[in-house]
Amino acid sequence: MKKKQRIVTFKVNEDLLAVIRDIPNRSEFIRAAIMAALENVCPLCSGSGILTPKQKEHWESFSRDHTLKRCDDCQEIFIECTR
Repeated sequence: MKKKQRIVTFKVNEDLLAVIRDIPNRSEFIRAAIMAALENVCPLCSGSGILTPKQKEHWESFSRDHTLKRCDDCQEIFIECTR
């Protein structure tokens, strides 16, 4: 049985519209971009970019024995245990 599809609309500014206007199968592109973004959401803040006061307390406790480091190979930031 085929899943029922729904239409979702959202507003974009003129600059973004100019960029995506000529993308072939724009809907598929947008669906794929949303799914990719959801797969890379921060597990701590759930993608909000903001910690709640309680999350901040947990982070401060965790960070006593952990530090942020930059990978020499890929230059990405990662968490390293300092114990």
